[in-house]
Amino acid sequence: MASTTPRQKTGRRSKWAAAALIGIGLLVTGGIYAGASAAMAATEPETVASALTVEDGKKLFQANCATCHGLNMEGTADGPSLYGVGELAVEFQMSTGRMPLQMQGPQAPQKPVQFTEDQIKAIAAWVQSTSPGPTYPDASVLDGEGDVANGAELFRINCAMCHNVAAAGGALTEGKYAPALTGTSALHMYAAMVTGPQNMPVFNNMTLTTEEKRDIISALLYLQENDSPGGWSLGSLGPVSEGLFIWIFGIGSLIGLTVWITAKSN
Repeated sequence: MASTTPRQKTGRRSKWAAAALIGIGLLVTGGIYAGASAAMAATEPETVASALTVEDGKKLFQANCATCHGLNMEGTADGPSLYGVGELAVEFQMSTGRMPLQMQGPQAPQKPVQFTEDQIKAIAAWVQSTSPGPTYPDASVLDGEGDVANGAELFRINCAMCHNVAAAGGALTEGKYAPALTGTSALHMYAAMVTGPQNMPVFNNMTLTTEEKRDIISALLYLQENDSPGGWSLGSLGPVSEGLFIWIFGIGSLIGLTVWITAKSN
């Protein structure tokens, strides 16, 4: 006679049960911890890192710049005096990586920046407080809303002989060069005109008014934002690159075609 007693379950668990329980436990614990941390952070007052002071700028200068420029900017045999250069020149030289100088040469090259923006501004502020010079312009000078046509004409007359009419840069004497302006910011364009870095002359307000500087900046920003209307610019280096292109590809193609015709005829 068959037994009517129900069969007792073995109670065997799945091999994944333990892993699932551990995972759920970790999720719950992590959620509780994250919620508690957020609640504690909400009750604590926010601490905002204070900007570096002028005194901080002095310490940074003496630690990183005094070797060449002297502890009080008086200059040494390895670097000029910074009296009267102003904060704009310091910001330009350091934020383009030209300073600190890596090695002596015909010209300080642009390279990766060595300091943070706050550190550069602090050093510049100390230089300005000790020996004032050119400072930052009004925002309107850098807005790119000047007379582009007039700025292009002024650039052609005053700057193109070194920087190229398309602002592509050019070679100078004794290993020096005028850098390309195709990626230069508006502030650094103004700084270069006012402070005259490297071999560049200083364009004071007697030479170029503030409005004319604004027009030149606007023209250069226009060139940066608009492609060459003539198609492939070949580096915008003028007749040298264009003539080289014609000689290699144009005349080269004619010679190749002549050889091919001669071979076919034979």
